[in-house]
Amino acid sequence: MDRRNNTHVSDFILMGLTESEEIQLVLFIIFLIIYLISVLGNTGMILIIHLDLQLHTPMYFFLSHLSFLDISYSTAITPKTLHNLLTSTKHISYISCFTQMYFFAFLGVAECFLLSSMAYDHYVAICNPLHYPVVMSKRFCCSLIFGSYFIGSTNSMINVLFMSRLEFCDSNVIHHFFCDTSPILDLSCTDTHGVEIMIFILAGSTLMVSLITISVSYLFILATVLKITSTSGKRKAFSTCASHLLGVTIFYGTMIFTYLKPRKSYTLGKDQVASVFYTIVIPMLNPLIYSLRNKEVKNALSRLMQQREDSRQLKSHRF
Repeated sequence: MDRRNNTHVSDFILMGLTESEEIQLVLFIIFLIIYLISVLGNTGMILIIHLDLQLHTPMYFFLSHLSFLDISYSTAITPKTLHNLLTSTKHISYISCFTQMYFFAFLGVAECFLLSSMAYDHYVAICNPLHYPVVMSKRFCCSLIFGSYFIGSTNSMINVLFMSRLEFCDSNVIHHFFCDTSPILDLSCTDTHGVEIMIFILAGSTLMVSLITISVSYLFILATVLKITSTSGKRKAFSTCASHLLGVTIFYGTMIFTYLKPRKSYTLGKDQVASVFYTIVIPMLNPLIYSLRNKEVKNALSRLMQQREDSRQLKSHRF
């Protein structure tokens, strides 16, 4: 019992990205701007989809949840990172650290399966357009969303439970800017082999199942598109999938680079850059990717602005 008390830490210290105060200030400004753009962009996307009736389709239903996940994902990491960049005390409590780890894993896994659901939605829309309203019913879409959140929560809970059983003896200094699994595993004074295998299985199975779903969906889409004779039809099909493919490539590329490799190959600099990209930058990029390349979102924004202008003019005429 004494040994357990001696090896249990009450808090950790997040070393962050750099010890230079000048660089920390620059990073604070950059990350704050990115975070504000991310929150405003994703919130704006959710509001546009909610307010415009023409966007009440399965595709934009999934997109609104992607925006919600991106806001949550970024908020789980960025505010604490910003706080640490401005203060000399970079402590995070044991409970807060593992809570951050839980939400980070939960939201990441949920996003993987949400991206898979979006790929399947594109497959049905392009390959089986006549059956689309029946297949992609509201009930089925809600089931896919619920499944994504449920699998993410379960996966993350198992991960955190295994990680919380580790003991920490020599140090509580985390060489990272948030509570990620690899840096915390490095601090443990107990055998982490079993935990590492479990994490690899959970992360590997999540990435493989979701990637296989996305790959198979797009193989069928490609086969269908190649059969289309009209150039405009092919262009429309490709434009429907282009934004999603770009988002998938960026998200999965950084995740695979970071997690599907042996822990011994963990390098502080490269992995921190990858972590910054998928925790802070990607949530900002998604609303830009899905709005700037999407005519329907642009048209919806124009309609909403026109409606606001019309209502304003109507009020001015009344008074």
